[in-house]
Amino acid sequence: MSISGVQLKYSLRRENKELVMTQTAGEYIIKPALASTQLAAIKDSPENEHLTMQIARQLFRIRTAANGIIHFSDGEPAYITRRFDLKSDQTKYQQEDFAQLLNRTSVSHGQNYKYDATYEEIGTLIKMYVPAAIPALEELFRLVVFNYVVGNGDAHLRNFSLIQLQTGEYRLTPAYDLMSTKLHTPYENDIALELYEGCLEAPFYSAYGYYGRPDFIEFAKRLAITEKRASGILDNYINAQEKMTEIIQKSGLSPESKNSYISTVKDRLFRIIDMTKKSQANKK
Repeated sequence: MSISGVQLKYSLRRENKELVMTQTAGEYIIKPALASTQLAAIKDSPENEHLTMQIARQLFRIRTAANGIIHFSDGEPAYITRRFDLKSDQTKYQQEDFAQLLNRTSVSHGQNYKYDATYEEIGTLIKMYVPAAIPALEELFRLVVFNYVVGNGDAHLRNFSLIQLQTGEYRLTPAYDLMSTKLHTPYENDIALELYEGCLEAPFYSAYGYYGRPDFIEFAKRLAITEKRASGILDNYINAQEKMTEIIQKSGLSPESKNSYISTVKDRLFRIIDMTKKSQANKK
């Protein structure tokens, strides 16, 4: 069971100082707590998404949709995000997610169509459609690594999109739907899509059964990102472990979810450590 299959979403617009539900001209999207008792820690889902989006934006300078936490009249929290596809005149910018760009639908590719691709294929489409492809490819790489580190196993094709600017050019949208899904689906796959075709047969994955630094370096190369640059990005995540832990500890998650989130981050960061440097440090 995936998060996206049970996450309720409602469209809101602002009237004076009130937020009201609407089926047209929605300015915001609100997500209450997860609605399935088959998932774990469902009451923590609004704070989980808000926390993860803030970690992405504040620590790693990942562009994200504007977001926050609000409360219903009974005190229950909900996650709210402002739509980024609206123009000032309330018309919409053209936006296409990567399931659409790859012509993946439930009719053509079955119910799991959102997972029927690799992240490298997303990169290939970026090269085709985005004039400023090099920074966009690095943005994709940083976001894929981020999702891996925080335990977001549901970053599927529909969670990545291109948006057409007023100049007519396309670029990646701000990141959205970022959360540590592992808090709610502990036994899910580590990542929603394979990094690239054949990655499961790569030496590191074959040896350990999970992605490590060599797999992300190879993925980066396929995105035309140099090994030196990719290593710097990976090290940036590793060096931020203490700050990530601090932000998680200060969040509104339950104590159990805080511990689970921190444990996931610690485990994933260990996987992408440069083992050569670690070995040299141990010898000293």
